[in-house]
Amino acid sequence: MGNFILKDPLWFLALLLIPLMVWLRQRRRMPVLLVPFAAAWHRPSIASISRLPVTLAGAGLALLVCGLARPQRIDGKHTVRSQGYDIMLCIDLSGSMQTPDYEKDGQALTRLQAIKPVIQAFIDRRPDDRIGVVVFAKSAYTLAPLTTDHPWLARQIERIRIGIIDPERTAIGDGLGLALTRLDQPSRIEQGQRKGAFLILLTDGGNNSGSLEPKQAAAIAQARGIPLYTIGAGHDDDLDESMLIDIADLTHGKYFRAADTDTIDNAFKAIDRAQKIEFQAESRLITTELFPWFAAPAAALLLAAALLGKPGRKLAIA
Repeated sequence: MGNFILKDPLWFLALLLIPLMVWLRQRRRMPVLLVPFAAAWHRPSIASISRLPVTLAGAGLALLVCGLARPQRIDGKHTVRSQGYDIMLCIDLSGSMQTPDYEKDGQALTRLQAIKPVIQAFIDRRPDDRIGVVVFAKSAYTLAPLTTDHPWLARQIERIRIGIIDPERTAIGDGLGLALTRLDQPSRIEQGQRKGAFLILLTDGGNNSGSLEPKQAAAIAQARGIPLYTIGAGHDDDLDESMLIDIADLTHGKYFRAADTDTIDNAFKAIDRAQKIEFQAESRLITTELFPWFAAPAAALLLAAALLGKPGRKLAIA
């Protein structure tokens, strides 16, 4: 059986004062029953009848005051964990991501086909984090803002395909800039540093479009304290590895070369291990409000007192 507490004890203290007030009032005055007809004096039960509405009203008032004190039953404790990370995935959708140079179980896969299940597995391993997705090619746009609705996020990732953005160019800097904008969360900024956030960039090329250079975006991430993890996919010579290494180092992140499906998976697993948050547990009481158990009978008693107070009988306090 759970323990009981009073959420608002002042109401209960007010209840304790009622008997004292009644006693003091009785010492000063005497109740007088005014009867319109003399024949009423011959009713032997008139005193008990006249006192019944007052008794019911007093009991109803007492129950109501108890209810207003908000009694609660403590059922147990619930452990609540602190907030997780905010993560933005920045995914390249340029035309070269259609190159079928990956293989899984003997089946050829394009670079995009190879990374999608790995990204989903990464999301599944981080159920407490808010995750969003920015995709880019010639331009960049937000596929999914930060969200904890991971089933919905999985459906958005499934929608990713080459061609939803002009695939002829690769605007890595613009993609990073948009992802950084999506990480703007004033409530998680302390002394100019963004707490509990990081970026993952996955690309198979170099920056050749857009208005923002990757190193400029990385400088913004560095100023805000946001680590940037970069993953270079595929085998093409177009991949600008030196740039990906530089922007990862600048932000205290890390660069991964993902030449096949195993190394892509290992890269995401390494990032997952590096950016695991240590949750701080907080205990909260689980309580049941008992107000209805007092309010319902109080209402019934007050209603009964009103019905028993007959119009032809008056109770005056002298």
